[in-house]
Amino acid sequence: MNEPGVNTVLPGLIQDFFCKRLIQQQHVSDHTVKSYRDTFRLLLNFAEKRTGKSIMDLNLADINANMTLAFLDYLEAQRHNSIRSRNARLAAIRSFVHYAAFQMPAAFSEIQRISAIPMKRFDRPSIGFLSRSEVDALLAAPNLASWSGRRDHVLLSTLYNTGARVSEILAVRRMDLEDERCTAVHLHGKGRKERVVPLWKKTTRLLRSWLVNIANDPQKPIFPNKLGHPMTRSGVEKRLRVAVSIAQQRCPSLRNKRVSPHVLRHTTAMHLLQSGVDLAVIALWLGHESIETTHGYLQADIKIKEQALAKLQEPKTTVPRYKASKDILAFLDSL
Repeated sequence: MNEPGVNTVLPGLIQDFFCKRLIQQQHVSDHTVKSYRDTFRLLLNFAEKRTGKSIMDLNLADINANMTLAFLDYLEAQRHNSIRSRNARLAAIRSFVHYAAFQMPAAFSEIQRISAIPMKRFDRPSIGFLSRSEVDALLAAPNLASWSGRRDHVLLSTLYNTGARVSEILAVRRMDLEDERCTAVHLHGKGRKERVVPLWKKTTRLLRSWLVNIANDPQKPIFPNKLGHPMTRSGVEKRLRVAVSIAQQRCPSLRNKRVSPHVLRHTTAMHLLQSGVDLAVIALWLGHESIETTHGYLQADIKIKEQALAKLQEPKTTVPRYKASKDILAFLDSL
């Protein structure tokens, strides 16, 4: 961005982008703000090392297409980020330069070059999920004799019941429970969308017995750490790994599976689908923006495919024996 007028100090422009565009104008979620924040922390540190300037001296001109491409390569090659993470960082940068284009029209041509950087395609693996017996072993793993074990048992049970994202379950406060009987829970999902998910009677009993172990404050999280603060994503993943290691002794098939909080979410969706629940209802249950996202679960269930195939009769046609043509050109013309 070497056009006249684009040597605007970058930190000030970034601050305006967060305060004016993201928070005031778009009113994005805290999750989005934190994701964009992490992107620009990485980008500014990378640009500082690459240009030799201090972060406070960086200009808009320093964040050009070549710098952006080098940053994306750095994320994959050195930080070993996945393609999904790489694309998320690029989306944040694109959003910023679009804002910068309105503030600094002289930079529009270079901003177009950044906007033209494509999202990278990636393989979409089939959705992984657990069997009923594997879920039973996982839920039975926590040690109920300890405070953290009782919390983990209720946490994992609620995750499986609701199919909630980790960020959603960690944001649940006492006030988000439907009533004193804990028959449902209010979840705050992506895009500030809220949904209410009903709870099984067993989950209700677990939550009611658990609430006596934590502070009686409507604003307090129902799954705190030992200091009373909300658990972190990494904290949940760590406790899940502990539960999986114990559950493997009872259910050896877990040793061959990578179990994450998101796999529990997939498991809830698959078990709902296998129980005959309509895809539209599952999409509402999981808080999907579009039912197209939920179609992936239908594609992943081999049993449903086998049932569909059993309803279709095999063709009765016979296959003629192939004979090679002596005239290869005639053969090619016939294709």
